[in-house]
Amino acid sequence: MPIPLSYTLRNLAARKLTTLLTSGGMALVVFVFATVLMLEEGLRKTLVETGSMDNAVVTRRSAGTEVQSVIDREQAAIVENQPEVANGIDGARLASKETIVLISLVKRDSDKASNVLIRGVGQKGIELRPQVGIVEGRMFSPGSAEIIAGKSIAERYHGARVGEILRFGQREWTVVGIMDAGRTGFDSEIWGDADQLMQAFRRPVYSSVIVKLNDARGFSAFKNRIEADPRLTLEAKQENVFYAEQSKVLANFIRYLGLILSIIFSIGAIIGAMITMYASVAHRTTEIGTLRALGFRRATILLTFLIEALMLGAAGGVVGLILASFMQFFTISTMNWQSFSELAFSFTLNAAIIAKSLAFALIMGVVGGVLPAARAARLDIVDSLRAA
Repeated sequence: MPIPLSYTLRNLAARKLTTLLTSGGMALVVFVFATVLMLEEGLRKTLVETGSMDNAVVTRRSAGTEVQSVIDREQAAIVENQPEVANGIDGARLASKETIVLISLVKRDSDKASNVLIRGVGQKGIELRPQVGIVEGRMFSPGSAEIIAGKSIAERYHGARVGEILRFGQREWTVVGIMDAGRTGFDSEIWGDADQLMQAFRRPVYSSVIVKLNDARGFSAFKNRIEADPRLTLEAKQENVFYAEQSKVLANFIRYLGLILSIIFSIGAIIGAMITMYASVAHRTTEIGTLRALGFRRATILLTFLIEALMLGAAGGVVGLILASFMQFFTISTMNWQSFSELAFSFTLNAAIIAKSLAFALIMGVVGGVLPAARAARLDIVDSLRAA
């Protein structure tokens, strides 16, 4: 015969302070755990959704990033004329020969300088990225010293708003538009005409070639042809895969750092839960003896105390998740170690993170309650009643 759940709830309510302190400690641990997962997911979402399965990125073989890649004009022309590359409405190839440079800009809030990625795009650059839209001002004119800034850049850096002037590459560039890329990596970039930027930085080569394929299923044929061509020293990747790889180093750092912090904090929370449960057993020795005398088995006593510990963990998990959910209103920026430029992204909460966080909280409750529950189950009936 099981012990009614109301009995466990009354015992938790009777010890309000210890219940609140124990659940609060677990809530803080779950908050840290969930926040780290949200940070990692936000980074992954920002970079992965930057790319499209229909697009391919061609860079120098083994370059790893566009910043380190070099493609000369002859090679770029070969790439954009591959049969798998789609044509636009005007009959022109849907390809953008792009150049990437890093400049240093000063932040509005701290007056500290940070690296910002400048992307020189071809005339089809916007058409290849349907997630990018101009939300203020207009698109830059080809062949001019005009640029557009990502929404995140415009908000955080001096000189990046519409009508303002940025000086780099020994030239002055007028910001004529702000683009919103739907919280993808392009929000942390500045775009301009590729040929103008190459002249300004005296770069005779491109960094990458972005092409739209007729069919994503034709990527393998495109990749094999590019990488087997003896005239080329290039490699091709689907755009979403390319950007997913860009997030690996930073995502792994966040994951491992968060795991270490969560383990350290969880040890403290588990110890707190264990102390609480041991104290509960000590104060309820007579009750436990009475329950045993009434015919409740040791396994039932064990289960009752484990349920109590699980309730503490569940309460902490729910509160921790509620607190973590508010982090979605914040945007943070950090150095992308692949491109060496600053990347802004938001905390992202999803069903998987909720499930993992609640499971983590319940595990803390079980680990913290199993030994006190076992002690309660082992108490002898006569000794327990005699303690009264």
